[in-house]
Amino acid sequence: MPTILGQNQYGKAENRVVKITRDGDTHHIKDLNVSVALSGDMDEVHYSGSNANVLPTDTTKNTVYAFAKEYGIESAEQFGIHLARHFVTSQEPIHVARIRIEEYAWERIATSDSNSKFIGADEVKHSFVRKGQEIRTAQITFDGESWQVISGLKDLTVMNSTNSEFWGYVKDKYTTLQEAYDRILATQVSGTWRYNWTSDEQRMPNWERSYAQARKHMLEAFAETYSLSLQQTLYQMGSRIINSRSEIDEVRFSLPNKHHFLVDLEPFGLKNENEVYFAADRPYGLIEATVLRDGVEPQIPVDLTNL
Repeated sequence: MPTILGQNQYGKAENRVVKITRDGDTHHIKDLNVSVALSGDMDEVHYSGSNANVLPTDTTKNTVYAFAKEYGIESAEQFGIHLARHFVTSQEPIHVARIRIEEYAWERIATSDSNSKFIGADEVKHSFVRKGQEIRTAQITFDGESWQVISGLKDLTVMNSTNSEFWGYVKDKYTTLQEAYDRILATQVSGTWRYNWTSDEQRMPNWERSYAQARKHMLEAFAETYSLSLQQTLYQMGSRIINSRSEIDEVRFSLPNKHHFLVDLEPFGLKNENEVYFAADRPYGLIEATVLRDGVEPQIPVDLTNL
């Protein structure tokens, strides 16, 4: 039976680029992990091995570093837009460019007055510590006419130590879980949101502010929702983002339930009054859903994984 070529793409994955911006004695860091995927008129390289339409992946790597110098890194989204536009408009065989970016955040290290003076400065503004919270993510796709920008974050662990219940669920002969009327609710948030900016004719969002605000509204919804299920909390988190940010039409979350089980202390003659828990890392419940602005069709992939 004859075969045909299906969807295909190629590029250079996980290009680590660190851009230092020196504003006098004050330095700023942007630390990105950039993956480039290109697709288009690439049939012949698969069928015959002809590289006539192939831009080397090494070239895409070099472009990432050159653009960090030429354009700077204002935001993950803006940097991805520069790259995607370049690959599609400069190479005729390339029809679609998809740029996926992880951003690693840094914060300044505060130093004592005496140590600052020791190195000849009133204040140290060039020392940083890597933040241990979430990784910011962005995916930018351009086909020569329209844009799709999906931003988000992953590995952000949050917890409510109360105001969460779980009861009234289906029970069968295999059910052993006890109903809970006061439990810990914890999860490691992986979330993405899609912007309704799709054309150069539209006003571009302020990517940095939008990310900060989406994150803020998401966390506020997590904290302010009296939760009867993690699904309910997820929906409130997504709804809060969409209702608060007009530039965002779709939000998708993948939330593992970071289970905390009460430890049985009775063998030791002690009563556990919702104080001592065992934090289980696996197996875990995995709750996933998309929240949409009314009238909008979903576009965020159900299984959005990074390269």
